[in-house]
Amino acid sequence: MVLLILCLQVQLATFAEEPRVVYNDSSKLMQIGRYLELFRDSTNQLTIDQVRKQAFTAAGTDVPNLQISPFSNWARFVITNETGLNRLMLEVEYPTIDEITLYEVSPGGGYKIVELGQFQPYKNRPYDHQNYIFPLDLARGESREFYLKVKAGEQAQLPMYLGGESALNAKNNERNFIFGLYIGIILVMALYNLFIYLTIRDRSYLVYVSYIVCVGLTQASQQGYTFRFLWPNNIWLATHDTLIIPILNGITAALFIQSFLHTREKYKLGHNILTGVIVAYSLVFIPTFLDKYFIANMMAQMIAMAASLLAIFVGYKVARRGFIPARYFLVAWSIFLTSVCIFVLRNFNILPYNDFTYYALQVGSAAEVTLLSFALANKINIYRKEKEESQAMALRISQENEQLVREQNVILEAKVLERTEALQNSNVELNKALSNLKEAQTQLVEAEKMASLGQLTAGIAHEINNPINFVTSNIKPLKLDFEDLKNLLKRYEAIKSPDNIEEKLADIEQFKQQIDIDYVHSEIDTLIRGIEDGANRTAEIVKGLRTFSRLDESDLKFVDLHEGLNSTMVLLRNNIPKNVEVIYNYGELPKIECFAGKLNQVFLNIINNALNAIKMKPEQGQESLTISTRYLEADKLVSISIKDSGIGMTDKVKEKIFEPFFTTKDVGEGTGLGLSIVFSIIEKHHGRILVESEPGKGAEFIIYLPLHVPIVPSVQSQSQSQMS
Repeated sequence: MVLLILCLQVQLATFAEEPRVVYNDSSKLMQIGRYLELFRDSTNQLTIDQVRKQAFTAAGTDVPNLQISPFSNWARFVITNETGLNRLMLEVEYPTIDEITLYEVSPGGGYKIVELGQFQPYKNRPYDHQNYIFPLDLARGESREFYLKVKAGEQAQLPMYLGGESALNAKNNERNFIFGLYIGIILVMALYNLFIYLTIRDRSYLVYVSYIVCVGLTQASQQGYTFRFLWPNNIWLATHDTLIIPILNGITAALFIQSFLHTREKYKLGHNILTGVIVAYSLVFIPTFLDKYFIANMMAQMIAMAASLLAIFVGYKVARRGFIPARYFLVAWSIFLTSVCIFVLRNFNILPYNDFTYYALQVGSAAEVTLLSFALANKINIYRKEKEESQAMALRISQENEQLVREQNVILEAKVLERTEALQNSNVELNKALSNLKEAQTQLVEAEKMASLGQLTAGIAHEINNPINFVTSNIKPLKLDFEDLKNLLKRYEAIKSPDNIEEKLADIEQFKQQIDIDYVHSEIDTLIRGIEDGANRTAEIVKGLRTFSRLDESDLKFVDLHEGLNSTMVLLRNNIPKNVEVIYNYGELPKIECFAGKLNQVFLNIINNALNAIKMKPEQGQESLTISTRYLEADKLVSISIKDSGIGMTDKVKEKIFEPFFTTKDVGEGTGLGLSIVFSIIEKHHGRILVESEPGKGAEFIIYLPLHVPIVPSVQSQSQSQMS
């Protein structure tokens, strides 16, 4: 009996010496960090019985900081329940801990053990939450001793709360609600920028969407939501996502900064620095996949710190060079870095662990992605300004080209008259006159090219302007429709309890009638289809221009003639009258060896003449332009036929159409060199061209080209030099 009394006294003395958590208000949560005693097991091998014999030190702070350590950390504490609750909840609000085990010392000896952590499947948790929650069964007035074993491969803290289930749920519901708002902002920004990318096909928006998604996933992994909702049964991902996702976040951030700041053109050194950051982040994958958590976390944190400062440096350098978007970037990135500093200072216990420091990183990243989205949206205005400037430039070039052609025609007439008089006066000057005539011809060939270029640029500007205007006019009503849908969703989100649910649903139905939800759905589909049509039309024009732009290529290449014909028709679409039907009778053609740009010039001149012949008909009806192709296998030739229903021509005119300076147009409207150039180009390809025409019955130009151009190297070099 005496021995039993002595044992009880010793046990009571032990409890008196240990820090005791006395929970006496069931309506509140109690933060118990300062009541903990800590011990670090540098061997990672001590058992609970061995740990109980070790010397613990008082934590002395509300949120003990375990730092980044590969060792096991132990916390000891005693809880006394002075409330009427028989079950208390112990929560560790740090969901990225790899291993966390609670040992409850039973009154009769032995231990009740609960093992949690990211090495355990989520379904093993006694409480459905991303934080580690341990139910404790303690009667009123009962005390119990506990030991908590913690091991983490990254920065770890012990924000621990004790309280009833209702008080704990109230706190966690608030946390979930605010994080839901944050994820909503991330998703809206991602979808918004994805929509803009699909509209204007600017790579900056696609890279930014990837960055936004990585930012959201980074916050979700740090808060434990990815393990809870995305991969609850995948232990490997649960233990690696807090490294893999931030690495991807860093890589996409560097790629976005390069794209957004145009560092390749604006600041080459900064571009190379950011490429080095991408390489450095990629190297962190090596220790990550080798399960060297401590090394990987140290590398990731050091690279993140250096990369953040380098990003500010590069942004400052680009901003100094007058690039206005860099200023947006500096403001957004500074806000984000401020939130990161608050988060880091909280992790090192320099700032207290409270709601402000808890939500700082979410608020900072949400503000960053929002500001950068606005900055990217501003690029649309820049594109619009550039388009207007290009249209004005195209008009100016067209006017200058027309003036140049008129001036060249006047000069030509004067030179021809001068040479004729000189020829009549003296045959001695014949050679000199011929030389001057060749020089004038060369100038007119160049003038003809410039006239064609002016005509093309005006047509292209008009063609691109229509679909772009259609796209931009659809954006504003689409935004208004999205605002209506967002307001409708907010009304649904406001339903948080079954109270008055019928009244709230009726209010929502009234709002749906107010905004005419069926019309909104229909209008969104119509607007998106319109934007898609405009984008497809613009892409078609650009593709045609890219194909036709081989005009200056001087090398022989194997090309598809149908591509050249199609690109030419795309560029001439603005010149085709509404009453003209274009008919394509394409056969199967092999690719032929040719100067692709020169053949495009042939197609342009002949088709343009055909359209002019149709426009000159005094009586307009349903007219046609027919383009036919076929392969003459026996002769190894391809033929291209361009037939119009224009005014046609007499035999006398037909005999002279390929002569230089011959034209049926009025003075100042043509040089008479278009078909002469066509004939010269076809001759260089060792082909031939035939013309069939009768007055009033249109004309047909038939071109025959060989599959290969039999040009010896010396002749080929000479031809290329002439074309250049």
